[in-house]
Amino acid sequence: MIPVACFEGQTVAVFGLARSGLAAARALVAGGARVVVWDENVAARDAAQADGFTLVDLNTADWSELSTLVLSPGVPLTHPAPHWTVIKAREAGVQIVGDIELFARAVTAAPDHKRPRIVAITGTNGKSTTTALIGHVLSQAGRDVQVGGNIGVGVLGLEPMHGGAVYVLELSSYQLDLTSSLKPDVSIILNITPDHLDRHGDMEGYAAAKRRVLLGQGKGDTAVIGVDDAWGQRICTEITAANHRTIWPISARQAMGRGIYALQGVLYDATDGRVTEMADLTQARSLPGRHNWQNAAAAYAAARALGVSAPDAVAGLMSFPGLAHRMETIGTLGGVRFINDSKATNTDAARQALSSFPKVFWIAGGRPKAGGIDDLADLFPRVAKAYLIGEAAPAFAGTLAGKTPCVEVGTLDAAVRAAFADAKASGGAPIVLFSPACASFDQYSDFEARGEAFRAAVHGLCQARAAPSSATPQEARA
Repeated sequence: MIPVACFEGQTVAVFGLARSGLAAARALVAGGARVVVWDENVAARDAAQADGFTLVDLNTADWSELSTLVLSPGVPLTHPAPHWTVIKAREAGVQIVGDIELFARAVTAAPDHKRPRIVAITGTNGKSTTTALIGHVLSQAGRDVQVGGNIGVGVLGLEPMHGGAVYVLELSSYQLDLTSSLKPDVSIILNITPDHLDRHGDMEGYAAAKRRVLLGQGKGDTAVIGVDDAWGQRICTEITAANHRTIWPISARQAMGRGIYALQGVLYDATDGRVTEMADLTQARSLPGRHNWQNAAAAYAAARALGVSAPDAVAGLMSFPGLAHRMETIGTLGGVRFINDSKATNTDAARQALSSFPKVFWIAGGRPKAGGIDDLADLFPRVAKAYLIGEAAPAFAGTLAGKTPCVEVGTLDAAVRAAFADAKASGGAPIVLFSPACASFDQYSDFEARGEAFRAAVHGLCQARAAPSSATPQEARA
């Protein structure tokens, strides 16, 4: 845990008692703050009280006694309307922060010899893979690495700060909206495409939230910007004009002067003005597809900015084992390969997965986002058959009608069984791809629970069909 001592003696309210909220409450108590907590969920309140925290109903609390509101990133700050706690805090003049801001202030308050270096990663898609990849590359190069934020462990649940450590943090737009003083040594914006517009109002608001990862940077810091979309190009141009930090554009589509590029699977380093071929990323088994090549370019850039040698950075890329729930090979049964891409909660992420294979048996659906899967129409010819689950199934079936075979199966278990039967009958080396293009909340608590359900369904098939004497090693691990 990272104690947050800069609120010592103050009364701080924490609203939202999931993972990040409880970690923030513990860190504030450890730093000497008086902490009161609240959640609209009774079970969450009971759990917090059992953990020794003081419950105070913020609906009826005296807000004049509070210095700060620590808000869960899942609670609306501005859109579609400010949450009632936000309104009360603003009326009382109480500052509103999130757990990343608490971490940032703890870093600022730390003596120089204990202050870690920070890599902050955001983007619409690929940020979890890139965060895990950077952590792996740095660890393989012998660095003392802590990985967390919006992935794995909440930032305040990481090990206490110490000199020489590197904190590699995935940051969502929700977290960045609540952050103002983070000063990353390396900031990464991978891409910006439409997502979470209900929480940010429009693309301008969403891009502004992502751009906040650059706010605290100054001379000597590095900004790594994906320029394969119009918003990234715009941000890169604007911060280049400011010219007060090192700026490395990254691309998996084109070379644009100095930068780091992964073109047709080959990684090039052009940061010194010369173009040097560094690696054949098509040989990195856990980084398939152009989107992963861009992730690799970003990870390579971060490692080089932190002083890792080029050979060591490349070695780390090539040995990356992959990230759970993102283009993750679960196993192979009867010649059918199962890929878990549960983290594809929007069509842009699903596009990356569908683009990586010439033909798939596609499991999709869940709670749909605006526009459904209409903008994936150019990839429908790659779908041998679609198996549709959750709330989105009827609408997706309507979109696919007449374009590719599809069936509404309702549940993930049923989809796995049906997709396996059809894929096995097709011959060759078919792929069953679970890339939902939807949120998970109609049937699962989050994408991780959904991905684990897919894994369990595949594992159940393997247990039922693969005898120990005939199962491949991969089948046994599925």
